[in-house]
Amino acid sequence: MPSILHEAVIDLFRQRPQLAAELLELVLDNPLPEFDHARLESGDFPDIDPTEYRADSVVVLATGTTPVLAVVVEVQLQPDSDKSWSWPVYLTTLRARLHCLTILLVLCPNERTANYCRKPITVAPEFTLRPVVLSPKDVPIVTEPEVAADNPELAVLSAIAHRNHPERNAILTTLAASVFPAPRGEMYIDLVTAILPKAARHFLESLMTTGTYEYKSEFARRYFSQGEAKGEAKGEARGEAKALLRILAKRGFDVSDALEARINACTDLDQLDSWIDRALTATRIDEIFPK
Repeated sequence: MPSILHEAVIDLFRQRPQLAAELLELVLDNPLPEFDHARLESGDFPDIDPTEYRADSVVVLATGTTPVLAVVVEVQLQPDSDKSWSWPVYLTTLRARLHCLTILLVLCPNERTANYCRKPITVAPEFTLRPVVLSPKDVPIVTEPEVAADNPELAVLSAIAHRNHPERNAILTTLAASVFPAPRGEMYIDLVTAILPKAARHFLESLMTTGTYEYKSEFARRYFSQGEAKGEAKGEARGEAKALLRILAKRGFDVSDALEARINACTDLDQLDSWIDRALTATRIDEIFPK
């Protein structure tokens, strides 16, 4: 399952395809081709080879029905050498499909990954792909309410990119005041809340509500709350397993490596509780773990 950070950033482009053009304008020296709208395009790049090629998102800038620039958007959380082979496939396949210029826009959460992704990719002699890469420092710090209201997606990206920035509280204050009332505002607040570090999350929660923040959008409740519930269950199971192993050690039972691995791998809380109950009174190991 993709990470929350990955999915949250990609969802911004699904909601506002023009965001791709707005970000490119921040870092490109040359102006973009003239266009009157931006739309999503399929990110699937089928091949007769069984290898599956699929971009995170594809945005097409067009004039009327004529594409003028296709943007492959990739969120890259860490260096990945395989991308130097797949990224050229995305661009050349998309170019052949749409008969227009193509460009690769890569968003990275840190400078180490950004510097890795900026490396030119030699596809063939005289054919070199140079990805356009944005790291957090390339994303504007959005603290102006009018900017956030006009472009909620950029404000959300700013909150994600600068979640450890000294101006974080100002960014989050603007987000709460200007983005929450906007269309899809509840979902955007949910996305940011799920990604923020603990202190920042508590600050945003204090702006939005009293007490523990509850996800408002159905999407976020489904996507994040399930993940949190699973995480809590796994954490509880680990605690139960640790307690069981301590009881077994205190009572002098010989626990083999295989049995220890079985206990640590168990995520069934009822089963772990049953083992603990038996371990408190059993005189033999096979009374706790019958064969």
